[in-house]
Amino acid sequence: MKSRIAAVAGEVTPASLVSPRRISLKVALWLLDSPRLGDRPGVKHVAGRMLKQPARQGVVAAQSRLGRLLCQDCGNPRDRRIGHELLRQAARAGDRLAQLEYGRLCLSHDPGQARHWLELAAGQGSPEAGRLLQRLHP
Repeated sequence: MKSRIAAVAGEVTPASLVSPRRISLKVALWLLDSPRLGDRPGVKHVAGRMLKQPARQGVVAAQSRLGRLLCQDCGNPRDRRIGHELLRQAARAGDRLAQLEYGRLCLSHDPGQARHWLELAAGQGSPEAGRLLQRLHP
């Protein structure tokens, strides 16, 4: 039996293993996108914790999703500042949803900056960004 286990274990190469970072990112996104689970505060908390490390490592999808989560669902000013920074980083990396959300956040205090990010999001095909731009400059 030991030789059979060793033979099976020998077939697995490190390149074929999925990294824990990708697993936690995929599980977190699945949790947040789940219709039954995504709106529960406890699930959002767990998903946020799972997104934290990939976002720190520069994974744009994690930065975008965690930034939106912190900006929309946290009342803590510190968390909102962190969310703004994560959204800005993801928007600079070209994430359309981050550009849209960051532009929406900038509408109240910096319309010029908002216009910049909304134009980028609209250029990537976001109809909502186009509508916000029309309202910004009719």
